[in-house]
Amino acid sequence: MDIAEPGLAVLDITGADEGMVRLVMEALQQLWSTSGVTAVWRVPGEAEVRARVYADVRRHPDDM
Repeated sequence: MDIAEPGLAVLDITGADEGMVRLVMEALQQLWSTSGVTAVWRVPGEAEVRARVYADVRRHPDDM
């Protein structure tokens, strides 16, 4: 995926369980303007769960 503008980021989060991944996404929402808590998925054959968050690291959520 191309990020065409400075300050925009795609964060792939991998964790041992869904609760931890959701906790990380919620914490990121407190720091930056993000896509929010997104769907969590598992890759067949792997123990970890994953999620993807889109963030604008130039902006705090209170700036919206």
